[in-house]
Order: sequence, then C-alpha cells, then structure tokens
Amino acid sequence: MSSRRSSYNRGPREMHKVTCADCGQETEVPFKPDGTRPVYCRDCYSKRKPRRDY
Repeated sequence: MSSRRSSYNRGPREMHKVTCADCGQETEVPFKPDGTRPVYCRDCYSKRKPRRDY
C-alpha cells in the first residue's frame, strides 16, 4: 500500500498575516491565531522548536 499525501484535493490554504512574537517580522501562517499563544515566523520557529535526534 503506497501512502500518498496528495490523494485528495483541499484547494489552496487560507493564509493569515501575523507579526512574529520573537523578531516582529510580518509573516503568514496557514491557521487563524486565537491570540492565546505566540506565533513565530519560519526562522524563529525553527530556532525555538526542540531538535529531534533519530
């Protein structure tokens, strides 16, 4: 059985403009922030997330 991620079509993602809680840069995210948690740009998020060792 092969796993295909694009086996269904959801259409284009709705993007939401936000300001990064770390560096203040304006960016877009594929979810609507609820205001209870900080939102980060791609660079700041990758710096903050824990490293996964395999």
